[in-house]
Amino acid sequence: MSTIDPSSPAAGQRGPAEHDVRDQIVDAARAHFSRFGYGKTTVADLAKAIGFSKAYIYKFFDSKQAIGQAICVQCLDKVLVAGEAGIAEGKTASEKLRRFFNGIIDTSTELFFEDKMLYDIATHSAEERWPSAIAYVARAEALLREIIVLGRETGEFERKTPIDDTCEAILLVMQTFMNPLMLKHNLDQLPQASTQVINLILRSLAP
Repeated sequence: MSTIDPSSPAAGQRGPAEHDVRDQIVDAARAHFSRFGYGKTTVADLAKAIGFSKAYIYKFFDSKQAIGQAICVQCLDKVLVAGEAGIAEGKTASEKLRRFFNGIIDTSTELFFEDKMLYDIATHSAEERWPSAIAYVARAEALLREIIVLGRETGEFERKTPIDDTCEAILLVMQTFMNPLMLKHNLDQLPQASTQVINLILRSLAP
């Protein structure tokens, strides 16, 4: 199961890929962000709270954003795992698509809005286009493409529209429920609104 690689160079991490100190920094940062907020916290604040020097933290992360990304990756991985589980449960391409997006929306809603810290980091990630957020969208598009290909192979979906256009259009519409900045304004309409949009997408895919 392929998700987001938190140890990639783009994530801003340094040193060995596996290291207890890195995990300790991330855990402490989660606690600190939850109390004071991501935007108001500096690396100096984290260093003081953890009991490390700033220089020592910089041995493992090149910035506060890199620490935020490590937390964001963990969160987005959970969202993608839920989407992948929905694909595995679906028997037809239509059912896979529906379960895929429902898994993403339900898990995003639960994670982002039951934990203000995660929502805070998720909004920064989306606004500033962190590598973790870009990788998340790319992985979601790859999974969607697999569903569309299956639907076309089985005759369930139309084949005339270029698949790139199809995938990009579907993701553009679904950003209303996938992007934390937009999802926040649609919580009161769930699950009815997302169900209606998914139904419209499936009708547009019909041959």
